[in-house]
This record gives sequence, C-alpha cells and structure tokens, in this order.
Amino acid sequence: MTIPRQDTVAARALRGLEDGRASVRLQAALAAGATPDARYVDRLVERCAIEPDFFVRDMLTWALTRQPVSTTLPRLVREVRSERAQARSQALHTLSKIGDRRAWPAITRCLLCDTDREVARSAWRAAVVLVPEGEESALAAALATRLGRGERETRLSLSRALVALGDVILPVLRSAAAAPDPLVRVHALATERLLHDPDTGFECAIEEAKRVVALGGAGPEGG
Repeated sequence: MTIPRQDTVAARALRGLEDGRASVRLQAALAAGATPDARYVDRLVERCAIEPDFFVRDMLTWALTRQPVSTTLPRLVREVRSERAQARSQALHTLSKIGDRRAWPAITRCLLCDTDREVARSAWRAAVVLVPEGEESALAAALATRLGRGERETRLSLSRALVALGDVILPVLRSAAAAPDPLVRVHALATERLLHDPDTGFECAIEEAKRVVALGGAGPEGG
C-alpha cells in the first residue's frame, strides 16, 4: 500500500520535534508550518511547553499560526491554564501572534498578575492585541496596578503594553503619578513621556521622571 506523501511529511515532522538536536527540531517545526495539518497542533503545543531553545520556540509559534484557527485556538486557551510557566507564556505569545479576539476571555487578571515575569509579560502583550473595542480603559487600569514593579525589562514591557493602548491610559497614569510609592510615580511619569514622545528612550524617560519626583512634582498634571 502506498502511503500518501502528506502523511509521510507529517510523520517525519512529528518525529523531528522530539529529536535531541535543536537544528532538527527547528526544521521539523518549519515543515509543520509549511504544510499545515490539524494533526500537528497538539504536538506543537506540547513541545512549546518544554522546548529549551528560543529559536525553536519561535518557529513552533510560527507553525501554530499556520494551522487551522478552529483547532489551535481552543488548545491554546486551555494551555494558558497550565501549571507549567513556560506553557502559559508560550501559549499567550502564540495567541498574540494569531490575533483572534475570541481568545480575549482567556486573558484573566491572574495571568496579568502572574508571579512568573515571562508569563505576565506575555499576558500584557497578548492583552493589548486581543482587547475588544471599549475594553481598553479597563485593561489600562488592570495593567497600571503593576507599575513600579520588577526589573528594568519587566517595567519596559509594561510601559510598551500601556503605550500600545493609546490615550486611554492617561487617567490611570496621572492617578499613579500621585501614588505614595515613588517607584510607581516614576514609572507612571516615564510611561506618559513615552506615550507623548515615542522616540524618547526608556532610560531617558525614567531619569527625567526621577528628577520630577525628586523635586516633588507629578508631571503634566501636578506641575
């Protein structure tokens, strides 16, 4: 009996995803994306949860964006509830790349405030892509609760997510600029500066905000 070529390609790609060599796994993910087949979805998602190589994970996400959305969306939505942090993070990243707003209900407050910084950052990026029209202000308020937290990269990611929402973030930023915590005030002021002047570097915006806070100011609204 002759085995259809498509089945042969699928079998080879699925085997390749388990290979010990990153280069082979990369090629297998590429093949899975080049020849979309709903049979790939479960294995691709499972591999995302444990894949140690960044470039392979990126290719796995690309391969998932090429599969039928009717199959990938429910599987990824389940995955964001995984106990494994990498599984949640990569599923959120993939949902942001697919961009289907039917996934919005999966972006919970728990994910936005996840204790794992990679998960939280992925949730922020996914949220600003998937947020339905009219929900932007509520999302901005949720994201603003994270101002002033984490290391530089986390704070930069949060600022970028907020800025991506546009002018709806101004009320929550100006409220945060009057918060008791100076770290929150600095981060809020720096984010507003980035909103008004996207060419300003994050470090410059932070340093300017520190000077304003040190002088007892609160930015545009606080003199």
